Amino acid sequence: MDKKPCRYSLAVKTSHVLPPDTNNHGTLFGGKLMAHIDDVAAIAAVRHARKPVVTASTDSVDFLAPVKEGDSVCVEAFVTWTHHTSMEVFVKAVTENLLTGNRKVCTTAFLTFVAVDDAGKPTPVPQVYPVSSQEKQLSDSAPERAEQRKKRREHSKEVAAAFGTEYPWNDKDLGTSDL
Repeated sequence: MDKKPCRYSLAVKTSHVLPPDTNNHGTLFGGKLMAHIDDVAAIAAVRHARKPVVTASTDSVDFLAPVKEGDSVCVEAFVTWTHHTSMEVFVKAVTENLLTGNRKVCTTAFLTFVAVDDAGKPTPVPQVYPVSSQEKQLSDSAPERAEQRKKRREHSKEVAAAFGTEYPWNDKDLGTSDL
């Protein structure tokens, strides 16, 4: 597989924020923005791998500024780093007041996608390489984020095993004073 530059995977989506997209504060629902983020990041991952992908994780979604009704939100994503079958995707969302032209970075996020074959099994992806200084900065810090992801995933498995599928999780821990 040939290596590909980060910019070949760039995906961009701009949306107008309308009343049904907003909460009681007149700002974009966080979940709506997260859906835009996952959608655009998945497009970037597929564009890089040229294979179907599944979302493996979202490291964080940091909401830095509100996106107001009537504004636009532009979500940009590209692959920053690859492992054998997985890809880290950086996402940046920019809100723009369409009347004034004032723009702010409103959200940043890192997501991981895994390429899958026709049977749904993980399959290799091409390596990616940075060109710009910003791409290099993200690529250089990606192994540390990957290690943090691995630790967080192990912790998530421990929590899932401890809590299981039923509620209450452990009847004997409930005393009459807790009811």
